[in-house]
Amino acid sequence: MTVSDFAKQLKEGTKKSHSAAENTSFVKSFLKGVVNKESYRGLISDFYFVYTALEEEVSKLQDHPVVGCLDLPDLRRKLALEMDVRYYYGPIWRSLIKPSEACERYVNRIREVAKNEPELLVGHHYTRYLGDLSGGQILKGIAEKAMELGNGEGLKFYEFEKIEDPKAYKAGYRGILNSLPIDQHQADAIIVEANYAFRLNMYMFDTLEGNWFKSILKIFISSIFKRK
Repeated sequence: MTVSDFAKQLKEGTKKSHSAAENTSFVKSFLKGVVNKESYRGLISDFYFVYTALEEEVSKLQDHPVVGCLDLPDLRRKLALEMDVRYYYGPIWRSLIKPSEACERYVNRIREVAKNEPELLVGHHYTRYLGDLSGGQILKGIAEKAMELGNGEGLKFYEFEKIEDPKAYKAGYRGILNSLPIDQHQADAIIVEANYAFRLNMYMFDTLEGNWFKSILKIFISSIFKRK
């Protein structure tokens, strides 16, 4: 059994959450080219934990009738994020990074639904990967310019080397969503979960925004003392 145009239902059902996520202070500042390197590397660090959890759980469920349809190697971000985290934190990055509280909340939710209601992982998969494909190149350009990065260093997260035509790939992805063997009750539950995934992303952005203001405050206070 499949539901009618599930991809469209998912898009329409998360439209408000999508807009809210794009209008967080952190994201709006990012889109304007105001990118604090410390906060950005914190974002990449958190994403490393999120994508590790998501990709591990999807891989474990590759034989699941619903989740297995989304075990798509071309989308995996873990290895790209490892390269970025290494760039920002150095060779001993594993001992230096830890998830923020908001990130832990996100990871725990991914693990929870994978164990108890695996089909809800579709909501998390859609929220992250389709967004990455849609805005990745724009965000890469902004980050590269704002942080004066060269040769794509520290920006591997945005590079989908195995996907030559993102637009065509997204169309294929929506086709997979429309062919998932789910009923309307499951579809509705996935939409609810996708909205929650957007909120979990916003919690991370809010944490990073707070850290950014703290770093600015430290610099401000330091400059005051230096002038005395």
